[in-house]
Amino acid sequence: MKSNIGTTDKIVRIVAALLIGVLYFSGIISGTLALVSAGVAVIFLLTAFISFCPLYMPFGINTSKKKKK
Repeated sequence: MKSNIGTTDKIVRIVAALLIGVLYFSGIISGTLALVSAGVAVIFLLTAFISFCPLYMPFGINTSKKKKK
């Protein structure tokens, strides 16, 4: 797996996951919306920490900086 998530993308994913967590634990979202949002938050955190998003591959998206040779 090649890294395809850059620093800014990681930060956005982590902040979004934290925001979802705050909304859930404060009781603003509940029920099915909360479960789906929690799943998305877990996926965001997982992909941010491993620096790889499988959904980017078919579209050829790469937000990581390329190293100069």
